[in-house]
Amino acid sequence: FCTFEKALRLILRMVYVYCEQAARAAGMQEQYIVPAIEIALLVELYETGEGLAGVYRTAKDRGANKVYGMLHGIQGLLKEKYIDLSDHIKTELDAELLKRTPAAFLGSCRYKLPEIHENREVYDKIFEILDKLDIEAFIYIGGNDSMDTIKKLSDYAIVFGHSIRFIGCPKTIDNDLALTDHTPGYGSAAKYIGTPMKEIIRDSFCLEYEKGVVSIVEIMGRNAGWLTGSTALSQGEDCEGPDLIYLPELPFDLQLFGEKIRQLLQEKTSIVVAVSEGIRTADGTYVCELGNSIDFVDAFGHKQLSGTASYLASYIAGEIGCKTRAIELSTLQRAASHAASRVDILEAYQVGGAAVKAADEGDTGKMVVLKRLSDDPYQCGTEVKDVHKIANDEKLVPRSWVNKEGTYVTNEFISYVRPLIQGDVSPVMVDGIPRHLYTPKELSHR
Repeated sequence: FCTFEKALRLILRMVYVYCEQAARAAGMQEQYIVPAIEIALLVELYETGEGLAGVYRTAKDRGANKVYGMLHGIQGLLKEKYIDLSDHIKTELDAELLKRTPAAFLGSCRYKLPEIHENREVYDKIFEILDKLDIEAFIYIGGNDSMDTIKKLSDYAIVFGHSIRFIGCPKTIDNDLALTDHTPGYGSAAKYIGTPMKEIIRDSFCLEYEKGVVSIVEIMGRNAGWLTGSTALSQGEDCEGPDLIYLPELPFDLQLFGEKIRQLLQEKTSIVVAVSEGIRTADGTYVCELGNSIDFVDAFGHKQLSGTASYLASYIAGEIGCKTRAIELSTLQRAASHAASRVDILEAYQVGGAAVKAADEGDTGKMVVLKRLSDDPYQCGTEVKDVHKIANDEKLVPRSWVNKEGTYVTNEFISYVRPLIQGDVSPVMVDGIPRHLYTPKELSHR
């Protein structure tokens, strides 16, 4: 059946191309040639928009009449907030600016779809809106929570006989999606994190204090330490890299940490430590909770983590009496498009196109994954995997990629990440400042 369906779709595509050429020759408009092929999609996480650019361009190249963008994801769709992307991506320059635009061009959401049996009315409303727009394919770009949405929507479509195809397109700086070698967004974030880490280390050399100075840099990462580990990329002939790296995969011992800092201060006057925001003590308590309680919890049950570096800096200052600094890279880790990796940009565009191709060829309930083919030279291809094996799972840093003491990543980790940060994408500069694609007014105004 699948082979027959794909063959039929290929025949229809050939008919479409023939009719399109004939219609253009006769001066007809495209929307009257064949029934519209519609695509709905979302960029959910705060990263650059190259994945969206890949989806849009490939969809148009494959004959899509309209490509809609949901504003603030599935939550926005429920409020019927969406735009026709062709109103915003009109030229090749617009497409290039989109690749260089940080944050979520269409907005993000933290809305968790209920289980189908808990609230079918929500799904009925979603599919009513999609049917009204004649949507054939629904592509959701994001991380773990986004794949949960794809899983639930594709399940509903199968159970209740809807023909819409649902494809997940990976994009998360957390790099924690299962079954894919890595996720678009991670390479650029790792490249950025390695850069200011190197600059912080350099700045620390300039500070002279009798008892030394300890700088603690807090990196994003609730359960997975991929971002924090990337601080080791600052190592080179001109930089030793951070002195200590702590990932959330391993329990954090506050007393041993203090002893390690005291020992290092006997050897050098400046210490730089990278810590994940999600490091926890052996009993599961977040280190940031040792200083302040966490009140905000999102729809997926995630606590808002902040203050790990501040707590540790205060702890070391109190225990040792040395100068301390707490530094949070914060939002810049996911919005620093000026430091984007060219490899990352190209792969994000690649998986966006692969998502459209998969939907166009009849796949549903799948996510595009990256498969590393070789390290030297670095090569990576795409496949599609069952989203049910990906959603609500997390890919953590392997224990073998962290040293025995749990205080640094190994060369295997660095070798895994380094190919992903190669190359640069020059910003489009206007009046000395990078130019981005203009934010949709529907997104930026109430």
